[in-house]
Amino acid sequence: MVSYIGTRELQKHLQQAKPETAISRMAEMIREDYLRWSQFDKTPRVASHSDVGVIELMPISDGTHYSFKYVNGHPKNTHAGLLTVTAFGVLADVDTGYPRLLSELTLTTALRTAATSALAARYMARPDSRSMALIGNGAQSEFQAIAFHTMLGINEIRLFDVDPAATEKLIRNLSSRYPSLRLIRAASTAEAVRGADIVTTVTADKTNATILTPDMIEPGMHINGVGGDCPGKTELHADILQQAFVVVEYEPQSRIEGEVQQMPADFPVTEFWRIVNGSVAARQSAAQVTVFDSVGFALEDFSAMRYLEKFVLHRDTPMLDLIPEMMDPKDLFGMGMADLNISNEKTGIAPAVPIHA
Repeated sequence: MVSYIGTRELQKHLQQAKPETAISRMAEMIREDYLRWSQFDKTPRVASHSDVGVIELMPISDGTHYSFKYVNGHPKNTHAGLLTVTAFGVLADVDTGYPRLLSELTLTTALRTAATSALAARYMARPDSRSMALIGNGAQSEFQAIAFHTMLGINEIRLFDVDPAATEKLIRNLSSRYPSLRLIRAASTAEAVRGADIVTTVTADKTNATILTPDMIEPGMHINGVGGDCPGKTELHADILQQAFVVVEYEPQSRIEGEVQQMPADFPVTEFWRIVNGSVAARQSAAQVTVFDSVGFALEDFSAMRYLEKFVLHRDTPMLDLIPEMMDPKDLFGMGMADLNISNEKTGIAPAVPIHA
């Protein structure tokens, strides 16, 4: 039997623990795993691209546990009332290969992406940062706002989206929950970023867009580039990268999918684990422009699955008969042909367990 955490289980957890607590705890677990970077067997995610989107698998292992995430990105889905991004994942034991947890990762990915963004900014942004521009106010935006507000003390966020309804949705969702957070509508990207300490870009369209241009960048800004996350999708003008200190999660993957895909192969980048362990300084001066070119990496999903197992899993969590439980592990055919009405002692199989009452 395999433990299962679905959307309902995570909803119940967030109602009790609150999103800010989940994000902060998850950020700490991500930090812990980046500190043991060398222990992980790492690979760029495996992507299957189509004209309308991408489906990806993201595997990783620390030698004791193995995890993977299935995730898609289909920007046009919203026109049909569907999510742009959906995901699920598995956490397994390396010794046996048996999965120990199957979980939704759609909502969890939004939490872990926000946790990673705020964690990176805690190292890279100026300590006195209090304002942020949030460009792109879709499904990820509230989580980003909550993370920066609660983990970095950002108290003013300037909002812009080409769809005004997305901005109104964000304000409606957060204004009453976080009254100390000032949310300001902006008429353009340029207006939103003017004077901001941090700029987060999290747009959805799978295109080589130029959301930020060099004339918008001010000394000391930290740019959290979340939306450039697949080949052919960028948000930052190349000249911004040329003049900034650029940090990536896993260089082989970021060269393919991140903002740095538009740069020469020898363009210098620093992997985030070096920032976390202190071997490379995240900021040289208050005037330096820093960029976290975040595409999302499997280590962060591994950390998120650890979080789910530690904080969400409990004795009433549903179980799935995903893996056969057999008296004779060599008799798979006999198990497959067994009469389910015969007692378990005779068939050697476990009874089916309903996921929900």
